[in-house]
Amino acid sequence: MKKIRNESELLKEAIRVGSRYFEARGAGKFESTDHVDTKVRAIYLLLVKDSVIQPLAKQDESVQNMKHKLALWIARNLPKDHQLLN
Repeated sequence: MKKIRNESELLKEAIRVGSRYFEARGAGKFESTDHVDTKVRAIYLLLVKDSVIQPLAKQDESVQNMKHKLALWIARNLPKDHQLLN
């Protein structure tokens, strides 16, 4: 997958927004000690279950690809003039 600009910052924002969605949806609550990969996997799976994002192909399901998918998701949902998109 092609790396996108500001991908690491977009991923941080996706985890922040995704965590709020995760909690609001009643799926649970993340602890500060939870590993980033755990959060990414849980947020990704919930977004796929809710049909918010299209799932990766089975052979492409890796944490790295899930991180990329979350970064793309948040980039598409941020306002056009957001600082992370410039």
